[in-house]
Amino acid sequence: MSKEISYTIEEVSQLLKVSKLTIYDLIKKGELPVFRVGRQMRMDAADLDRYIKNQKSAQMPASAVPAPESHRTEMRESHNVVISGQDIVLDILGKQIEKCSPYKSLRSYSGSLNSLISLYNGDCDIVSLHMFDGDTGEYNLPYVKRILTGNRYIVLNLVARKAGLYVKKGNPLNLTSWTDLSQPHITMINREKGSGARILLDEQLRIHNLASKSIIGYEHEETNHLSVASVVATGKADVGVGIEKAAKMVGIDFVPLIIERYDLVLLKTPENETLIRIVKEILSSSLFQTEISSLGDYDQSQTGSVIYETF
Repeated sequence: MSKEISYTIEEVSQLLKVSKLTIYDLIKKGELPVFRVGRQMRMDAADLDRYIKNQKSAQMPASAVPAPESHRTEMRESHNVVISGQDIVLDILGKQIEKCSPYKSLRSYSGSLNSLISLYNGDCDIVSLHMFDGDTGEYNLPYVKRILTGNRYIVLNLVARKAGLYVKKGNPLNLTSWTDLSQPHITMINREKGSGARILLDEQLRIHNLASKSIIGYEHEETNHLSVASVVATGKADVGVGIEKAAKMVGIDFVPLIIERYDLVLLKTPENETLIRIVKEILSSSLFQTEISSLGDYDQSQTGSVIYETF
């Protein structure tokens, strides 16, 4: 490979046939060097070649041998922090973390459920969640308590925001509720499994006794809010589920149906004590809150508050 060639994280994951979270973990551990072009991380082809050759020459894969304590300490001192989630507010958080601490923020754009599982597996440091539980009417905690069993953790509120339906300008089909999705002339565009929007939809279908097979387009998926909103904007679908901000960015109408709490979760470990303190300070700072307020469409009344904490 030419030394002038570089790859995106997604391209590297495809070349190595592993998930992007695996690549982020290798970056976090300092095993794969990257550089930034704006907000995007890229990797030199030469560095990728070197990594592959090192793995081939090793007597057994590094992943098969537990890292000695001294090496784990070195990895912790690399000061890379992986933040998982898709909202632009997380980019602002990452920027503030880099400004006021030795940490460097890396971004993973996985959905809520996959992010929480990655936190459990040690592949992320900060995850954002907006997962609705239909049995309790509560956001996030029912899932966190089940998945992070056996771990100590803290849940901090980031923002609250409106979730609902993306519809065409003027809402020509007069869609106003979850039950409208089952109308035979309505075509929807869905989010991927594990995303907060998909969980919200599936829970509302369950609550209202609606079968997913009755909804045209339920099996058609996009992987982020903007993509779903864009599909509606182009007329390829009549409706999608997402957040208000994306609808305004794309220029379509939005039908609010629920206020969702968007929280952060961090594991409480000795290594994370400093990171937790820094995140708390940032969330409560006037600088951060002013920047979020300037974006519009976010409720900051609970920003920085401790929603739940284990001891």
